[in-house]
Amino acid sequence: MGVKLEVFRMTLYLTFPVAMFWIANQAEWFEYSVIQRKRELWPPEKESQLEEFREQLRKRREEKLLSSAQQSS
Repeated sequence: MGVKLEVFRMTLYLTFPVAMFWIANQAEWFEYSVIQRKRELWPPEKESQLEEFREQLRKRREEKLLSSAQQSS
């Protein structure tokens, strides 16, 4: 009885992490569960809004670089 129980426990201890690793690394499951849920919660913004935001960030970076260049000169 003791040996059979130990064999069962060892089998369970080895198969559970391997099975969880295999399930977690399924690309289809990941896309369905995670990416689709993310798109439901935070829908993609309109392209024009995204471009405006990028332009604002670019202007801020340029202004910061200019001010730091003027201070160092």
